[in-house]
Amino acid sequence: MKIPFVSFEVMHREISDEITEKFREVYERNWFIQGQELESFEQEFAAYCGVKYCVGVGNGLDALYLPLKAYGIGSGDEVIVPSNTFIATALAVSYTGAEPVFVEPTLESFNIDPERIEEKITDRTKAIMAVHLYGQPAPMQEIREIADRHGLKVIEDSAQAHGATYRGRRTGSLGDAAGFSFYPGKNLGALGDGGAVVTNDKELADKVRALGNYGSDYKYHHIYQGNNSRLDEVQAAFLRIKLRQLDRWNARRAEIAEQYRKGIHNPKVILPAVSEGNTHVYHIYALRCQERDALEQYLNERGIGTNKHYPIPMHLQGAYEALHIPEGTLPLAEEISATELSIPMYYGMTEEEIAYVVEAINAF
Repeated sequence: MKIPFVSFEVMHREISDEITEKFREVYERNWFIQGQELESFEQEFAAYCGVKYCVGVGNGLDALYLPLKAYGIGSGDEVIVPSNTFIATALAVSYTGAEPVFVEPTLESFNIDPERIEEKITDRTKAIMAVHLYGQPAPMQEIREIADRHGLKVIEDSAQAHGATYRGRRTGSLGDAAGFSFYPGKNLGALGDGGAVVTNDKELADKVRALGNYGSDYKYHHIYQGNNSRLDEVQAAFLRIKLRQLDRWNARRAEIAEQYRKGIHNPKVILPAVSEGNTHVYHIYALRCQERDALEQYLNERGIGTNKHYPIPMHLQGAYEALHIPEGTLPLAEEISATELSIPMYYGMTEEEIAYVVEAINAF
């Protein structure tokens, strides 16, 4: 049996007619940037997240960078980020001219450990970037309390957590602002690149919108040195269709995760834990195994697709060698990088496919 790591086939087949009809509608309207589809999507996604404002931007990286820039964070400043995350989290900080300061996660949740944050705060710290990694919310109450004590902004990196909830509230509504990615592989994915910033702060939303539109608040009037980062009409239209299905698709992911939890009982494998008060949307189903590379080869030989998130921690990447963080300094991030293996998790997996994955892991 061949089971890919990810497939969009079933999901896209279900909405194919809507997608093609909507494309025709946008195409015939002949308005492709900052039109009614974007305006409608922004309203709908803001309501979905439980916030007042949404600004569509070009991609997930810009969705993290632009609110940092809008808050005036820049050269000489520091931003707390998890040591275990995709590099875009740190790059967003670097692009402002500020420095990312890495804080270790817990091995149980993969998310930043709030008990380790305050020791890294200095008089240069301006914000905490809270990543909801793999689809599970970070410990936001503790993060928010720390931020409030030190007068810091909290930016949620929600790129992997569309629809996840923390104590009954959706990600995107838990910090001062949040950035989402709509990369095609996300739980809510466009058919190309895209992103959004969500917030209850109107001043921030207005500034992010201007910064992403060449620094312009209205045509040919430029109040900031901005850049070009806008969610186009076609992608906004597609996202509107997909947003209506997101909770149903996430529910199926949770069902698959539950079958993995109940079925996998190999003592060599550590399954992901869900923190109390969280709903996990399983953008990634992340196992840990001390024999990770052997397990990966074993599964691949049996036709099961896998991935590693992420095989080289950020502080050991060439991109951040200037920070001079030697190997062994952040052992938990290194431990996760060496042991994490992601197994198939997508809407459209059949019961037979799920059972095949479970049986293969148990037989390892």
